[in-house]
Amino acid sequence: MTETSPPVHTAPDQEKWLTPGVKKIGSASFLADVGHEIPTALLPSLLTSTLGAPAAALGAIEGVSDALAGAARFGGGALADDPARRRKVAVGGYATTAVLGAATAGATAVWQVGLLRAAAWTARGLRVPARNALLADIVPANKYSRAYGFERMMDNLGAIFGPLLALGLVAWLGVQWAIGLSLIPGLLAAVAIVYAIRKTPRPTSRDNVPLKIRIRPVLQGGLGKLMAAVAAFEAGNIAATLLILRASDLLAPEHGTKVATTVALGLYTAYNVAATIASVPAGRLSDHLGRRGPILVLAGGVAAFLLSYGLFTIDATTIAFLAIPFLLAGVGIGAVETAQHSSVAALAPKDLRGSAFGLLATVQSLGNLAASTIAGILWSAVSPTAAFTYLAAWMLLALAGLVWASRR
Repeated sequence: MTETSPPVHTAPDQEKWLTPGVKKIGSASFLADVGHEIPTALLPSLLTSTLGAPAAALGAIEGVSDALAGAARFGGGALADDPARRRKVAVGGYATTAVLGAATAGATAVWQVGLLRAAAWTARGLRVPARNALLADIVPANKYSRAYGFERMMDNLGAIFGPLLALGLVAWLGVQWAIGLSLIPGLLAAVAIVYAIRKTPRPTSRDNVPLKIRIRPVLQGGLGKLMAAVAAFEAGNIAATLLILRASDLLAPEHGTKVATTVALGLYTAYNVAATIASVPAGRLSDHLGRRGPILVLAGGVAAFLLSYGLFTIDATTIAFLAIPFLLAGVGIGAVETAQHSSVAALAPKDLRGSAFGLLATVQSLGNLAASTIAGILWSAVSPTAAFTYLAAWMLLALAGLVWASRR
């Protein structure tokens, strides 16, 4: 009789998480970010140099577009609750964003740019909860943090590569051709999402169920307590442009405006690189720590922001010193975004996962708007030190909220 070896059982912690589906969702994030960073980087030139619009037009267009994107993320959460709808919204959102973003290359009037930009950002907002819910569909629960860390890494990598590609295309073909060619990576992102969807079990459609935005059921239990801490963090999470401004202002007296601006942009690139590098290790650590892993990693990211803002209150003029808070903020955002997404995937009711991701995205949008607006007012009315002290206070409040949520 021939002996047969007993079957080898794979332990749960050995299950593969970097599956083809996860890779394709990560690829979609990378390609989509490259695609929308090109028109974003070149929008000021298109408006002011090509169409002759004032700087106020750029501010108005971006403000309206960001507001619509935030509202769309909230509504997109309700759409993403249905597994069948979330697939359609994800594919449609990526494809529509690519087409509308590239279409601004053919605009002949400022109002056309504004309309196309607003519509593209609305589609971009709609797809975010659907993409995040899709990722949770194809990953074991004990691997959520690694999967979301990978997705965040690819998204941040796109934020680095996109502007560099825009510069090369402008030098080769000009602004309008460069914006038009952003269609290619954008549509490739939609193709990647289609491939990822093929790796998920085919859902039973619930299209006959009326759409309903649900907040209270989402916030019941641990997710509600965690979301309060997340809201405190986002209320102090300013746009990275203010970090660039702080570095430029500090370096200009000694190095001149042109050099200061160049160095500040280099520091911002280092911020994105740090976020890219930190995302996957943060996810691995979170999964390794078990149930409390996401909240501990989130607390670590918030602490990194607290240190960063504290250093930004100092009027230092050396490049080496300024690199430290930029790197801390980059590591912080890599850890925070990874932990936020994995926490929502783990704590939200499965049938309300889309609404939970939509609520998270809305809290992020509104918090960032409030943080940047109030910090800007304090910056102008009092001092940059006052602005960063205010932001650091929110980080302390967020840490206290995380401690409270962890104990419960």
